[in-house]
Amino acid sequence: MLTYLKFVGLFALLAALFAFAGKRNERRKIKEVYVEFVEEQDPYINESMVNKLLIQNHERATNVGKEILVLNTVEKELDSHKMIEHSDVYLTVNGELRARIKQRTPIARVNAVTPFYIDVTGKRMPLSKSYSAHVPIVHNVSEREISNVFPLLKKIRDDKFLKMHVVAIYRNSEKNYELELRTNAFKLVIGKIEDVNRKVKNFKAFYQKATKDKTLDKYKKVSLQYSNQVVCTLK
Repeated sequence: MLTYLKFVGLFALLAALFAFAGKRNERRKIKEVYVEFVEEQDPYINESMVNKLLIQNHERATNVGKEILVLNTVEKELDSHKMIEHSDVYLTVNGELRARIKQRTPIARVNAVTPFYIDVTGKRMPLSKSYSAHVPIVHNVSEREISNVFPLLKKIRDDKFLKMHVVAIYRNSEKNYELELRTNAFKLVIGKIEDVNRKVKNFKAFYQKATKDKTLDKYKKVSLQYSNQVVCTLK
């Protein structure tokens, strides 16, 4: 009987301790908020903007009890921001709220009535108020035509040579694409966005030879739209 009473008393004590710890944890406030940006990226969204998103019930997250704060809700709010690709929000044992942020990455800027970026996934991305991306500018392409030009934009971003030289992309009246280069005055005609890898390979071979021969300044147009050849028009 005495042993039984001891077990009952021990169980009651443990229950009381758990209840006390739970109430104490519920009343505990978040001490600090830390924002970490994943990878080295240009600041399209800054720490101050993220802190504004960490507001629940019109109070700062630091004033919300740890049990009241729903981390999934906070993450969804952050992920809904047009500059954020992904977020990871968690609490530390020290009462710190930490948010790891992965920003979206623009690869081109579309020159429209309301300009916008195209991100690395091929989706529309608004311009940032805190930073202007140094990416090629796309002309005469609407939002509904993003999917058509995206393979060319991705090729420019992924190719070190093109990324260094291309500053603008134009779609002409014949719906062919032309590139403007940073240091060369000639117009580079890609044509339709097909066989882009072959066209770029041909252009690199031409560019290397023309640079060696010092003839690049003689051309006003270089066309890659014909099969397996580079057609040049003299000034």
